[in-house]
Amino acid sequence: MTAEAEKSWFGHPAGLTILFLTQTWEQFSYYGMRAIVVYYMVTDLMMSQAKSSMIFGVYVAFFYLTPMLGGVITDRWLGRRRAIILGGAIMALGHFLLTFEPFFYAGLAVIVVGNGFFLPAIPAQIGDLYQPGDPRHAGAYNIYYVGINIGGFLAPFVCGTLGELYGWHWGFGAAGVGMLAGLLLYILGGKYLPAEPVRQPAVKTARTRFSRRIILLMLAVGFATTLFRGAYQQVGNTVAIWLESGVDRGIGDLSIPMTWFQALNPLFVFALTPLLLGHWRRRAAAGRERPAIGRMALGAALVALSFAMLAALAAIAHGQPILWPWLVAFFAVLTLGELYILPTGLYLFDRLAPPGSSAFAIAAWYGTIFTGSLFSGWVGTAWSAMSPPAFFLLLAGCALAGAAILGLLGRSDHSRPESSAL
Repeated sequence: MTAEAEKSWFGHPAGLTILFLTQTWEQFSYYGMRAIVVYYMVTDLMMSQAKSSMIFGVYVAFFYLTPMLGGVITDRWLGRRRAIILGGAIMALGHFLLTFEPFFYAGLAVIVVGNGFFLPAIPAQIGDLYQPGDPRHAGAYNIYYVGINIGGFLAPFVCGTLGELYGWHWGFGAAGVGMLAGLLLYILGGKYLPAEPVRQPAVKTARTRFSRRIILLMLAVGFATTLFRGAYQQVGNTVAIWLESGVDRGIGDLSIPMTWFQALNPLFVFALTPLLLGHWRRRAAAGRERPAIGRMALGAALVALSFAMLAALAAIAHGQPILWPWLVAFFAVLTLGELYILPTGLYLFDRLAPPGSSAFAIAAWYGTIFTGSLFSGWVGTAWSAMSPPAFFLLLAGCALAGAAILGLLGRSDHSRPESSAL
């Protein structure tokens, strides 16, 4: 590791800050587009709710499927830095294509391809910043997750406001500028990043280096996470549609823009992450640290609780809009559950990876978003056929089923060695 790569910023290797900021701007572009794309399809492209929900689900699904192939290409041939630069440039092009209505589907497809290279290579570099046994390693993923959500927090205010006031195409263009900003930061901060690992011979496949036991554990966790995401992914889909008419957004004579509510999730990530890390440190010091899969089970259960709360509120309202502070409470509980499951799953899959296969393992974790997003798109088509209380109760059931499976895995002897306390 070079002298620059060994420098410490804010108590962690300097490279973590570079990766943090790169991911911040990439997520600004992703969440900026996500905050407005359903509204764009319904209003400008005149699609039905069911069709727009399905397209949204398929897009997000393939957004997280291509990293499976991209992770293999990165580990075997391309290398992480070239993968990030190539993928980031392709994604920026896709966002700019969205500014032209005839290229809507082409823009989505180009973003999906670029993300296949970009996404697995960023978190795969985190592990190489730390020596084996470094106690800062596990917490680095929660810090990194905050970076993801800074971009997600800013995006609705910038892209969403531009889209609502001046036209959705301006929002898509702002997302493309954000992607270019992240790419530039990554290139300029390259000296602080770890050296490329030695790539394995191409004749070896990822599967032959993963033990059967680890593969089965990944598949089981992935299935449970798919059920969880069937509910969680609705935040940018049916929940976004519902809040336009199902939530009283008034403050006096003013009305809160509907896209701004998408910023609540990342806002609570900032607020809750330090508290949660402190809570986990205290539990560890007392010898009561919760295993990784146990944390994930608790997170899925909290997400189930958030949607059960939304179902109860919608039922009590009897078709009238609920007051917007209740939606804030929903996002607080939802985000707390998210913090228990998503960064933990990323860390778990990275730990399970054999040497030289971290990008593929990270991509496998993101592959659960592929299956979960397809599932969420399919579930979302039921929105028009169900009452809001019934639909939100269905989402609570999906998340609770995922929590039950993770809870069973956490108690099994097969999962304990791989999912020891973080």
